[in-house]
Amino acid sequence: MALDYSQIAAPGREKSGLSSRRGPAISRVVNYVEVLKPLPSVLLAFIGFCAAVIAGQGQLTPRLGLVLAAVLIASAGANGLTNYLDRNIDARMQRTCLRVLPSKAIYPHRKVLPLIIGLIVIGLALAWYLHPFVFLADAFGTLVAATWRKKVTCVYPQGVLASCAPILMGWLAMRQTLSWELLLLCVLIAAWLPLHVWSVNIAHREDYRQAGLNYFPVNLEVRDSVRVLLVFSLVLYAASLALYFVGDFSWLYLALANILGIVMVYAGFRLVVSRATQDAWRLYRLSAFPYLGAIFLVMCLDIWLLG
Repeated sequence: MALDYSQIAAPGREKSGLSSRRGPAISRVVNYVEVLKPLPSVLLAFIGFCAAVIAGQGQLTPRLGLVLAAVLIASAGANGLTNYLDRNIDARMQRTCLRVLPSKAIYPHRKVLPLIIGLIVIGLALAWYLHPFVFLADAFGTLVAATWRKKVTCVYPQGVLASCAPILMGWLAMRQTLSWELLLLCVLIAAWLPLHVWSVNIAHREDYRQAGLNYFPVNLEVRDSVRVLLVFSLVLYAASLALYFVGDFSWLYLALANILGIVMVYAGFRLVVSRATQDAWRLYRLSAFPYLGAIFLVMCLDIWLLG
């Protein structure tokens, strides 16, 4: 579940986000929060919440609040763990060397471990309270995320399993049965993941290689790797349309899924034509918050307004 949405600065060196105008106490708090990747964690919690809404057929119950809390805490713990494990690699990369841990804004690094471990344990406890299946999804997702760590290995199936954990947690908290709708939600994530992660790899290809990272797609010619992304954008579009039929959504979802899908395919096609770093970075930015957040929000709105 440790998807990385934290590269939100312009291409180039990524700063830690600290401000000299903050007092020492506030800066320390901000540093610890940044280790947890707050924006990615919030987005993961949001899609897990949406999966629970879909599984519960739009019913608003207090249980949804517990789902939101469980996924948010679990995601923060898992993201913090991958940040901790990747600290030495981050230090070797120009784009990430100014993050909190590689820049030694928190030092020694083990000082963050009580917070990270505490969040993981609390997340697992909440998941167990919701249902043992939710606990298994959380535990498996955290374990796979820690071993996948996209800066160490780019094994695609592992990344998909880790990325689907918030969806599974939200769904299983409301409905302990599998369905084609759940499968397509996971297919959507599986198609989205390369567009999000590999576009960053391509945009900062030389930075990765100079840091000693030479896995796919960094070890592939740009002209070939961008074609792979175009294929995934088409699969993403197809999966979002299939959800309309399987999930029994209305015209609202169909209309906006078409718009969002066409935008993603266009971004992928533009990258194939230009092979430009800036277009790879635009694809990353587009996939991160606008697309993933919007497509899940539309599903919920469709259920609430027209379901």
